[in-house]
Amino acid sequence: ALATLMVSMGLTLTPRDFRDVVRNPAAVGIQFAQCYALMPLIALTLGKSFGATPEILAGLVLVGSINGGQASNLCTYIAKGNVALSVVMTTFTTLGTILLTPLLCKVLLGAVVPVNALGIALSTVQIVLVPILVGMSANALAPRGAVNAILPAAPIVGVMSTILMVGSAVAQTREQIIGAGFSLQFCVIALHIIGGVLGYGIPKMLGFGETTCRTMAIETSMKSSGFGFLLAQLHFPDLLTRVPSAVSAVWMSVAGSTLAVIWKYVPVKDGSEVLEN
Repeated sequence: ALATLMVSMGLTLTPRDFRDVVRNPAAVGIQFAQCYALMPLIALTLGKSFGATPEILAGLVLVGSINGGQASNLCTYIAKGNVALSVVMTTFTTLGTILLTPLLCKVLLGAVVPVNALGIALSTVQIVLVPILVGMSANALAPRGAVNAILPAAPIVGVMSTILMVGSAVAQTREQIIGAGFSLQFCVIALHIIGGVLGYGIPKMLGFGETTCRTMAIETSMKSSGFGFLLAQLHFPDLLTRVPSAVSAVWMSVAGSTLAVIWKYVPVKDGSEVLEN
């Protein structure tokens, strides 16, 4: 399901999408920092504050250290955000995860649990980069008519793949989720809510407009929890390490969709776009 999700993302990408970053490098760069600096530190702080076991702490930090989820693009559309910017941000955090997720896990967790950083990096290349390149190659090389017929279905395939990943993650760790208790639920909910609040507030203080701030809030709050679950499954021996990703898969969707629905009914005021595209 995750490979299908990444191929569907690749199908929607062209080299032009990467050139678009030049139009708004500050927004993309700040959101990238929020994804890979702010969120891992929030996850680490929450886990230690609530006395999480080493395995649960490792799982929390893994959730904080992974890329933004594709479902953020849909939530950004509902929230009247900048969908094109959302897609570019999701793409760049997804590519960034190849290097930064294993690096962050090694730096933040190396003294807590054994971390196979090289294994995580290789898995990320196989699961993320290769399927995206396959999708982009198909977009560039396949007959235009075939690509245009498939493109409208790509977001639907992405959403359905996400649903399958969430259901699978929760089903596999149901007993461990119940056993972990309310403290884990609170940590995961707080991670996504704090990420969304700061993801909106930081760019707002820096002078970005409302549309961009909404986009960055959703991008920061929503993580690719299914990918985190798979990495935990492949590279952390203890089953408990997978539990935060499984819980996150649910609460991330709730937090992102709630923000989207609220902002859907809050108009963007004209004249507020100080640093907007």
